[in-house]
Amino acid sequence: MITSFSRPSRFFAALSLTSAALLALSGCNNTIKATVDNHSVMQPRVAPSPAVKVIVGDYASEGYDHRAQGNDWVGVMVKAAGDKQINIKVRARSDIKKPTCQFDGTATLMGQDDAHGIIFQSKINDSTAFFQFKDNKLTIDSQDKYALNYFCSGGGTLAGDYQKLAGDLELS
Repeated sequence: MITSFSRPSRFFAALSLTSAALLALSGCNNTIKATVDNHSVMQPRVAPSPAVKVIVGDYASEGYDHRAQGNDWVGVMVKAAGDKQINIKVRARSDIKKPTCQFDGTATLMGQDDAHGIIFQSKINDSTAFFQFKDNKLTIDSQDKYALNYFCSGGGTLAGDYQKLAGDLELS
């Protein structure tokens, strides 16, 4: 015997099935929550590429090793932001001195080879900044050197070399 469903029964059955599917998806660990037009939307998590995985970490300028003696230093925190993107946060020490540099941005993978390492780029104002990772060292540079001064005070610049730290960056 075949039972036919009335329209309200089919509607509630479809609603229940849709709710179950949404509940199953919302519990998935491979999603991230994004906000689109003030609505939360679950999006699949994109695994970082091997190039991104290698360079993720904290970097610091030369003065970081002598911070206890009062030396000025700049730290760079690099986190994965997708398959071929990284988030970059630059902070100068702020514990005993007024911070001289601050930058938050996203950079995209340009390419990699043995000679140059792994290179990312980011649009900064009307210029492009390059983030070169090679041999546990980050070099920040730009064709327009003054573009990297914009984020620093007192004549400072983001341009320069930063050594990868074994542990987490101590911001204070």
